[in-house]
Amino acid sequence: MTIVTAPLAGRAIGLEAVPDPVFAGAMVGPGTAIDPVREPSVAVSPVDGVVVSLHPHAFVVVDPDGHGVLTHLGIDTVQLNGEGFELHVNKGDTVQRGQAVISWDPAAVEAAGKSPVCPVVALEAAPEALSAVVADGDVKTGDALFSWEKA
Repeated sequence: MTIVTAPLAGRAIGLEAVPDPVFAGAMVGPGTAIDPVREPSVAVSPVDGVVVSLHPHAFVVVDPDGHGVLTHLGIDTVQLNGEGFELHVNKGDTVQRGQAVISWDPAAVEAAGKSPVCPVVALEAAPEALSAVVADGDVKTGDALFSWEKA
């Protein structure tokens, strides 16, 4: 079983509250979302693993069980063309849970007219594979967000 932890601090709101139909409908996969604190912060890896996809606004880490976890920093933030985001790792790097991946400023994202809400998604997972999903309440970086049963 994989425990997926919060890549940043804020308030858990659940995927259905994400202002994007693809995430809200769990079309990418099940999980939860965090409405982040509005201050410059660092998004960290939610699991131990390898960075298989890395963009200024999003990253995927695949753990040793083959579980891919997507952290998406804000909604429609790809339109910011990387402005305001700083990468701390490279695609292909092995990372540890809690390791810095991307620095960003949720308040600046909001000021640019984008939602800073951050989906944290279990890619290609069946909804029933997830348990103990945190969909409300305050979370700190590193708090457990959900458990993912090994396939």
